[in-house]
Amino acid sequence: MKNVLLLLLVFSIAFPSNSQTRKPAQIEIKKGKIEGYYDAEKDLSIYLGVPFAQPPVGELRWKAPQELETWEGVKETANFGPSPVQARVFDDMIFRSNSQSEDCLYLNVWTPAKRGTAKLPVLVYFYGGGFVAGDASEPRYDGAAMAQKGIVAVTVNYRLNIFGFFAHPELSEEAEYSASGNYGLLDQHAALKWVQENIAAFGGDPDKVTIAGESAGSISVSAQMASPLSKDLIDGAIGESGAAIKPTMAPVSLAEAEKKGAEFAKKNGYTSIEEMRDTSTSEIFEDYQKSGAFRFSSVIDGYFFPETLPEIFRNGNQAQVPLLLGWNSAEISGTAFMQGQPYSEENYILKVKETFPEDFEEVLELYPHGSSEEIEESATALASDRFISYSTWKWFDLHRKNSDAPVYRYLYSKLRPQLSGKTNEPQQNQIGAPHAAEIEYFMGNLDRIDTFEWTEDDYLVSDTIMQYLGNFIKTGNPNGENLPEWPAAKASDVTPPVMIIDTKFEARDAQNDGRYFFLDKAYGNNQ
Repeated sequence: MKNVLLLLLVFSIAFPSNSQTRKPAQIEIKKGKIEGYYDAEKDLSIYLGVPFAQPPVGELRWKAPQELETWEGVKETANFGPSPVQARVFDDMIFRSNSQSEDCLYLNVWTPAKRGTAKLPVLVYFYGGGFVAGDASEPRYDGAAMAQKGIVAVTVNYRLNIFGFFAHPELSEEAEYSASGNYGLLDQHAALKWVQENIAAFGGDPDKVTIAGESAGSISVSAQMASPLSKDLIDGAIGESGAAIKPTMAPVSLAEAEKKGAEFAKKNGYTSIEEMRDTSTSEIFEDYQKSGAFRFSSVIDGYFFPETLPEIFRNGNQAQVPLLLGWNSAEISGTAFMQGQPYSEENYILKVKETFPEDFEEVLELYPHGSSEEIEESATALASDRFISYSTWKWFDLHRKNSDAPVYRYLYSKLRPQLSGKTNEPQQNQIGAPHAAEIEYFMGNLDRIDTFEWTEDDYLVSDTIMQYLGNFIKTGNPNGENLPEWPAAKASDVTPPVMIIDTKFEARDAQNDGRYFFLDKAYGNNQ
């Protein structure tokens, strides 16, 4: 008896929240019953690790996601499912899942709905990570804060790297749609179909679904907007830094993707797809890592991507939905452009001439160089634009000119606060907001990230952003009471407005769009 009491005492100390604030919560969805939990402290019902497709393993490796079979009994969904297979690529990624597996097609749902309530707006969020890393369990993507705004929040896993984007002639031959690759994007599409079929059971409205994401997640949002498979499954879109437009992870031709896949197979001694499917996860992934192929590209396959994204948008074939998007003021350091050289006028001009030999004079006017400080700012702007800002701008420009739906643009400029004592990283000199800096602000998760010493200003910025985003998810318009006006950009605007997000929120006319018109021409996207 003493041992039993001791065990109960240990359990209550180790897991106090389970007994005090968590109660089992069951719900029936299309394929069977699931059991998550009700969190009394947050007043939310939470379902983690909910399967939305069959495990893509064995014969289903490198196939489009397959519909789930029904199950008997109650499936436990109180813990995150496995992360997609990946290497440790980005230091800022923290996962709450306890394993990695090819069996990774799970999503997570946070809902404020009470019994008898329904028709709540839905947010579906796709994580970033360059299509090589990431997981829906990351604390900065947690959906609780959004759900407390009256929104059903969903985060989604999708296949990555060689498992998510490998193309090969044999795979194209066996597929009903005569193409291969894009499995990660097809996973996202399957999740959107799952939402249409099941979200009402969680109190969500399948006719009010907004998709969102950052970096590769934002690129995914642009892709789902463009795809004929998904465009009718969404009612709004939010993009944070990135679109599937050259030079930012744009899809390649099927022939090019198949050629790269065939070369990979031959180099690693595989004679057939059957042999590759019989090979273990770890061995395939090890071969991928040794190959030096950082990523396999998405594909213009005639199925998910019938054309390039600019072509689809110019023809008005994208989802005709409200769009809110933007990028950060210093997405990547100027050293990426300078390649480690000091910020001197001589070094800067030389790099500009090397990069734009025929147009360097125009570039030097658009990105000026009057002092070392100005050179650092210009090099940062040029590196950021070429990395991801331009592609996001192009998405913005295409949708505002080829849609009657409203388009809202932001520039996120909030500097990060001081690093906390819980990190050994040095504080970097900041000339702007770096890539991914906005995520925890946008999703209301500052308190889940202990890397920085968050201040009252940080929480105020996050709260204001969440008001805008909550309004947009609910109505397609970010504006609301006691918020600075965020004007939509019109097709005819010469200097379309941009909302500057900082400790102060202020809408301004565009000041630097000349840079993007130049890059539009340089990348050949202005046709």
